[in-house]
Amino acid sequence: MQNVSVQMTRALSRRKDIELKTIILNSSWRMIGINTAFFLFSLLWRVPLSERRFKPDIILFSSMVTTVILPLIASRLSTPCVTINHGHDVTMSFPPYQWYLKFVFKKLSGVISVSSATREASIGRGLNPAKGVALPNGFDHDENSAIPGKESAREILGEIINRDLKGEKILLTVGRQVKRKGHQWFIESVLGKIKSDFLYLIVGDGPENRAIHRARENSDSKDRIVITGKLPRELLNTCYSASDLFIMPNIPVKGDMEGFGIVLLEANRAGVPALASDLEGIRDVIKDGVNGYRIPEGSSEEFANKIDELLTGNLADLSESAKLYVTQTFNWDAVVGKYVSYLRRVNDQQGANVSDLNETK
Repeated sequence: MQNVSVQMTRALSRRKDIELKTIILNSSWRMIGINTAFFLFSLLWRVPLSERRFKPDIILFSSMVTTVILPLIASRLSTPCVTINHGHDVTMSFPPYQWYLKFVFKKLSGVISVSSATREASIGRGLNPAKGVALPNGFDHDENSAIPGKESAREILGEIINRDLKGEKILLTVGRQVKRKGHQWFIESVLGKIKSDFLYLIVGDGPENRAIHRARENSDSKDRIVITGKLPRELLNTCYSASDLFIMPNIPVKGDMEGFGIVLLEANRAGVPALASDLEGIRDVIKDGVNGYRIPEGSSEEFANKIDELLTGNLADLSESAKLYVTQTFNWDAVVGKYVSYLRRVNDQQGANVSDLNETK
């Protein structure tokens, strides 16, 4: 959420018709918990003070986490307040938080959900449907500008993992290693059913890291699984470019959800089609046959069969289609225009029931 919010802010600041004042938390992941607590406390006075000083048309919160202060300060505000929610900040499995959400939604003039699934989750927790709209995340071209060519990327990656990648078919998964991402399930249930030669590259870290390593050690395909840990942006772009297919094998987890899946955009931007579980916010990103395919959640046979089909076929057309689609549909300059249009409607008190903006696929 933090990175997406920064990118959105940059996109808004590039518009000449927008004057933007920001209150931003800059924090390392190590200190995010304690820094967020102090930041939220500071917002109790900083938001009302900023409203009096700058007289904004809209107060925009970048997530439900920051919006939790709204019921405590709403009586001191006269400006319409809108939030963007991302998935986990709606479904977070903490009973007091879930109980409190209905009070937050009541004080909001509008809600931008990054996917239809996130919007539905919000409605189920007290959001008036007329106030909510589903608009996608975007991606920042600048963060993907240093993508190397495939051959060059494979040479660099091969040196990093000490492996000759010439002729390899590379499957890539990138993301925080939490249960909903399905890393362990994919290793245990799908890899053994793939008939083609492959190398499965896993990038990221998180609480499921040990379970993923155990799954690798117990797998008959362990020599074809490489786990790198978290990588800097430059090397992450190298991994994208070196790969043939991006894999996002999510599974349903109570109290958690995939709000959108920004890594799908990053992979597509590098010309890598995606195979992803057909659930939650992923549905708003993957258009079957255009930038990848959605596979029924939990269907190991269909995952393996589609991987075999694509790896043994010609991926060039799908790769080019994926790159073109994501560039035209999800770049921030295009997406933020929809955000601004919605915010203007809220500000004009014409209501937030903008059905023409709800189509994100």
